[in-house]
Amino acid sequence: MSVEIKKVTSRKELKQFIRFNYEFYKNNPYAVPDLYDDMLRTFSPGKNAAFDFCEADYFLALREGRIVGRVAAIINRRANAAWKKRQVRFGWIDFIDDIEVSRALIDTVKQWGRERGMDTIEGPLGFTDLDAEGMLIEGFDQLSTMATTYNYPYYPRHMEQLGLVKAVDWVEMKIYVPDEIPEKHLRIADIIRRKYGLHVRKLSGKRGLRRSGLVHDIFRLVNQAYAPLFGFSEMTERQIDQYVGTYLPVLDLRMVTIVENAEGELVAVGISMPSLSHALQRARGRLLPFGWFHLLRALSWRRPEALDLLLVAVRPDYQNKGVNALLFTDLIPVYQKLGFKYAESNPELEMNEKVQNQWQYFHTEQHKRRRCFTAPL
Repeated sequence: MSVEIKKVTSRKELKQFIRFNYEFYKNNPYAVPDLYDDMLRTFSPGKNAAFDFCEADYFLALREGRIVGRVAAIINRRANAAWKKRQVRFGWIDFIDDIEVSRALIDTVKQWGRERGMDTIEGPLGFTDLDAEGMLIEGFDQLSTMATTYNYPYYPRHMEQLGLVKAVDWVEMKIYVPDEIPEKHLRIADIIRRKYGLHVRKLSGKRGLRRSGLVHDIFRLVNQAYAPLFGFSEMTERQIDQYVGTYLPVLDLRMVTIVENAEGELVAVGISMPSLSHALQRARGRLLPFGWFHLLRALSWRRPEALDLLLVAVRPDYQNKGVNALLFTDLIPVYQKLGFKYAESNPELEMNEKVQNQWQYFHTEQHKRRRCFTAPL
């Protein structure tokens, strides 16, 4: 039976686009649903600051009137300019195990990109690096995180059948919280502290923190640190305002550590939080009527064994100097006190040795791998 591709043109269809993923994975023990309202904001030009430099359309695949797939087509003009590309991205792709469905979705994104002067397709990617990116190719029996998406094992096989090849891989690590901080790690932290005149600073008072502008400085540091990473586009001030409003209210500041130099300049930051994976599964994508309870419990009084390392960023001129040792020397006792057993690294570029090397003194397990695929148009 033929596959019909329908462009999303109404709020009702956008809700169907979002809900398709929830229905498709509702009985899967490893998939973690996004919050429905967050997805509505992400896909709405008036509410997502990324639309200042992005263009996007969303498509549903239907067979006999039933939704059997979805995909977003995105052009990030800021990233294309920075990387000198003419690339169309595909993201938030889901489909039944039928090559005609996946082919229709990918062909639609290709044609959409050609009409706008693009010459390459890559994905899965979001609007920016802070959206979920990459298609799971290993670790299908591992619980996803709130920062990533889950997909069935047949997805990457379809991509290969359609002629898409590897652009880059990310790996995800499980890092076990040690009973004691490794002695060598402590020595490195002490040497780095004295050699470069660095000190750890803890944060307090979210209201005052927002007024001080320090949280905005943290995101500006992320812009500097992540600039060389695959497909990264610098966050605008409007995006930073948006992320501060989204993440600051839910952070436990004990799990945030910054490092400053003798001049009081911000040179590194580590941000983590309790894993919300099981809480999001119980909430089924909704805060109301009871979803908020599951999230609040995970954040406050019944924390899970796992924590998510949301981001670690070091100013470029301080990279490869062991500054990460200072961050984790401070954070590990916090993790121990709060009862966490292990951390999820979330996706790390496989060729980013600076990131991979920071785990060398800990017991780790690489348990997931995800891929960005590419092809010429």
